[in-house]
Amino acid sequence: MDTAVSLVQSYLFANGFFTVTEYPILETLAPGDSRTVTDIDVLALRFPGAGDSKRHATTSGIVLEPDPELGLSDHLIEVIIAEVKEGAAELNRAARDPDVLRAVLDRFGRMEPDVAAQVVEELARTGTALHPSGFVRFRQMVFASMPPTRHHIRYTWISHGHIVEWMREQVNAHWDKLKTIQSKNPALSYMILFEKAIRGES
Repeated sequence: MDTAVSLVQSYLFANGFFTVTEYPILETLAPGDSRTVTDIDVLALRFPGAGDSKRHATTSGIVLEPDPELGLSDHLIEVIIAEVKEGAAELNRAARDPDVLRAVLDRFGRMEPDVAAQVVEELARTGTALHPSGFVRFRQMVFASMPPTRHHIRYTWISHGHIVEWMREQVNAHWDKLKTIQSKNPALSYMILFEKAIRGES
């Protein structure tokens, strides 16, 4: 997995999201033949109140307050379709293609054709779409090192620098529990290792 994608995945996981990374969008060319149109770097899904485990205090693990930068809702299911860049926060042209967006929505679950068309149109035009039920919000996001240079395309972006600072704050605030974790995620593992090195702990 790409290092930057791993960082974003760790960040979204810490904020209560389930994630799928590097999801390929395929186009059928002929029977038995297809090609990859694009890879979506991160698909993420979060249910309202994710991470609130006060009712199960003995097995709650680490409870984090979500990062305000994400602008999460207390009553909406959140769906994020994200690109991860190491340079400027630019959204790939393919990621705005209605057929690609429809394929991504199908990954999350079936919608009636007219509903899917409405969500895709709004998402491509504004970067955010609310399902007609009022319970699900879809957003296109870019996580990158630098701000976008093309401002006519609408989407939300968050910098890698912000992610690193937020995660460092969480590691410091919850060090008594995090220091015992054997994480398989490279980004989180490095942060825990760096903190151990700084503190001189094993």
